Amino acid sequence: MKIKNVVVAGGGVLGSQIAYQSALHDFQVTLYDVSDESIARSKKRVEGLFPDYHHDINLAEDDFRAHLKNLTYSTDLKGAMATADLVIEAIPEKLAIKQSFYDQLSKVAPEKTIFASNSSTLTPSMMVDHVDRPAKFANLHFANRIWLFNTAEIMGTPQTAPETIATLTEFARAIGMVPIVLKKEQPGYLLNSLLVPFEIAALKLWATGVADPATIDKDWIISTGATMGPMATMDIIGLRTPYYVGLEYLKTHDDPVSKLTMQKMKEKIDAGQSGKDDGEGFYYYPNPEYLDPDFLK
Repeated sequence: MKIKNVVVAGGGVLGSQIAYQSALHDFQVTLYDVSDESIARSKKRVEGLFPDYHHDINLAEDDFRAHLKNLTYSTDLKGAMATADLVIEAIPEKLAIKQSFYDQLSKVAPEKTIFASNSSTLTPSMMVDHVDRPAKFANLHFANRIWLFNTAEIMGTPQTAPETIATLTEFARAIGMVPIVLKKEQPGYLLNSLLVPFEIAALKLWATGVADPATIDKDWIISTGATMGPMATMDIIGLRTPYYVGLEYLKTHDDPVSKLTMQKMKEKIDAGQSGKDDGEGFYYYPNPEYLDPDFLK
């Protein structure tokens, strides 16, 4: 099967990036979200990607804007799915919300459509009972800033057809990604199996008052040669997704430090300080401290 028409469900940090990256490579893309307000935020995110595309891959503004013509927006799921070859779900990292979405999606999607979840930590087997085409369902996970950190992790269930994995692999290459196909299901895939414990360790250092965010990042960058610290990385990702992941962790772990960390994360989210998208997270944007030339001194 050849992918031509792509629907991205959810226009958050990664959904907006997936939608534009696909449009940039001349796929016809519809970005679906649940309300006009959500669509307005999605448009703002997509159009706000230009400075990063220009800085990181030298994309000219004329080229950036020309490819916006390949991208449309919709709050009508049935209409958005009318000609879809592939739908990439990038909605909030809550299992019940995702399961409900697939119940709805299965009722309106054409028989040909492949379903792919961009879930950061949930395995496709957790959702497969809510799709009507298990052979055409898998996870397709992207790293943040996908134009630069261009991996696409592909993870199926025992029911996923080899043809589906092959089609997703071909699509990933076609939008400039390096396909990473997992041999079996793993919560967090490869990237987040490594990244999440690292971020949790940094958050706990902050939550327990061991060090402030800038000091944590400074130590990590100088000591390892990394280009960005864990707290700055968390701002780019946004606190909401790791917060939802943390809630699932607390269901099976009675850990006082984790509870404290979750409490402090919730306080920041409730205060509108969930990261770069809000203009404030552990740093203030658009001019965060970690971009100051003197930050490492």
